[in-house]
Amino acid sequence: MSAVPDVTLNNGVRIPQLGFGTFQIPPEQTREATLAALETGYRHIDTAQMYGNEKEVGQAVRDSGLDRADVFVTSKLDNGAHAYDDALRAFDGTMDALDLDHLDLFLIHWPLPGRGDFTETWKAMEEIYRSGRAKAVGVSNFQPPHLRRLLEGAQVVPAVNQIEVHPYLTQDAVRSFGAEHEIATEAWSPIAQGKVLGDPVIAEHLA
Repeated sequence: MSAVPDVTLNNGVRIPQLGFGTFQIPPEQTREATLAALETGYRHIDTAQMYGNEKEVGQAVRDSGLDRADVFVTSKLDNGAHAYDDALRAFDGTMDALDLDHLDLFLIHWPLPGRGDFTETWKAMEEIYRSGRAKAVGVSNFQPPHLRRLLEGAQVVPAVNQIEVHPYLTQDAVRSFGAEHEIATEAWSPIAQGKVLGDPVIAEHLA
């Protein structure tokens, strides 16, 4: 695997442009899958509280023999932990599960305004960031109305908005809003769960 370029976030933290996602990998398979990804050359590993495999991701990072500074680890807040105190406790749980000295990026997984006020959740994220235990904080699956509301009272601008982006879902408005406010867009499902690989136009350019 050739060297993967970095992207510099709005707080100066550098994130590898290509990451290995652990969504839908059963916990009992996560350590080996993550180790294989790291051996292949991936240096960004993405997990989440709701995936149930943070512990195994942490094991793989520790067992890889790589310097911790050379592996970028992302996790995300569970949907049931949006209250301020709940978010702080949930982050403690993530750090206990990963058993790493810091997290590189922590995200609010979904805005879910029906479950609580995500601006209060963001205050907890800012506190986590100020503690130094997360090098950067951001959001996931936020649309421009969510971001505008969050930014009205934010002291820290989200470093990242992780959204579904691929050739069949370009999310132009979300990406433009992010660029305007120095919020990096990170794509999940960038090949549409493999569908783009069968697209004749894309296949022609891969040939």
